[in-house]
Amino acid sequence: MNINYQHTFLDRFLRYVQIDTQSDPNSSTIPSTEKQKDLGKLLVEELQSMGIANAHMDEYGYVYATIPSNTDKDVPVICFCSHMDTSPDSSGTGVKPVIHENYDGGDIVLPDDPNVVIRKSEHPDLEEQIGHDIITASGTTLLGADNKAGLAEIMDAANYFMTHPEVKHGTIRILFTPDEEIGRGVDKVDMKKLGANFGYTVDGEKAGSLEDETFSADAAILEVKGISAHPGFAKGKLVSALKIASEIVSKLPKDTLSPETTSGREGFVHPVSMEGTVEHAKIVFIVRDFTDEKLKDHEAVLQNTMDEVLKEYPGATGTLTVTEQYRNMKKVLDQHPQVVQYAVEAIERAGLKPIRSSIRGGTDGSRLSFMGLPCPNIFAGEHAFHSKQEWVSVQDMEKATLTIIHLAKIWEERS
Repeated sequence: MNINYQHTFLDRFLRYVQIDTQSDPNSSTIPSTEKQKDLGKLLVEELQSMGIANAHMDEYGYVYATIPSNTDKDVPVICFCSHMDTSPDSSGTGVKPVIHENYDGGDIVLPDDPNVVIRKSEHPDLEEQIGHDIITASGTTLLGADNKAGLAEIMDAANYFMTHPEVKHGTIRILFTPDEEIGRGVDKVDMKKLGANFGYTVDGEKAGSLEDETFSADAAILEVKGISAHPGFAKGKLVSALKIASEIVSKLPKDTLSPETTSGREGFVHPVSMEGTVEHAKIVFIVRDFTDEKLKDHEAVLQNTMDEVLKEYPGATGTLTVTEQYRNMKKVLDQHPQVVQYAVEAIERAGLKPIRSSIRGGTDGSRLSFMGLPCPNIFAGEHAFHSKQEWVSVQDMEKATLTIIHLAKIWEERS
């Protein structure tokens, strides 16, 4: 089904990416950078100019808006969510978007730094983009398609509904969050104010992709206490916590159970930082897998490795403290199969083949699902995110916008 509509997502996207919204993991404020609110204010202004009167940004930088229902049916309230911040991994200051029209299938050399090349051999999804219009940054920054593509697509869909009152839909909530890239994207969401029954994050990669499963995730802190002594008189006395911690890491599996040796549905234990002295050492791990049972297995490997190493060091002690981070959203989504089924149908109506996949990571939707808002992730079209090679296709963004529109219509039709 074709939708006759003059899309606005491209102009919006080109406007949004030029606003620096990089988040900062070392900041304790909410949002972590005040500049994220610059984009939030613009989004509120644009939503209000569409006629969405209740659009507003709260003190924490979250943008909320409501498109009222225009049907007599009792339709569940649906939320569409994207994040405003960009990754700390690459600069977001002075982004200059470049449109490469009618992509010819070759490598894309970025104008401000010819050493930055988006090579077809390294980006196999470009094979499907011949004839499309590819947007990149200029070579000195990331682009910000993650997740400003999602913002632009949701805004375009909102504009469609506000200018086409004859198209029936239930109440639609819009949520734009700060600080997703540093793991704090839903820390201050007001779920009562949001008041949605089901949601969709628009933050996926390849056109047609639909992610309804994430890792389950724990953090683990392993601490070792040693025995300090003057190094000149330490024989038979000193027990180095730092050396013990290093040995524990070195004895973890070399060919499995690490990010660099796993893929697909394989989980891992990953040391992300280590610090210490002779007397005390601390290693911070992240533990990831798709089931809680496998998480426990991985944590047992850590515990057993620590216990075995400590046997060789009388007087030293160790503790392993595990903290839950997030859980596989599939647990929640399986209880509400229509949320994913309707997304599959919407992608098909947009003219694409749905690609169901699992995320080797987490999303805002993962945490929202366990906060009472079942929330899979649909594609925004972004590729090579967090890097200067980031790119997105104009045609894929249009398909994402159509998917959002069809989703809202399907929920009304099925109610």
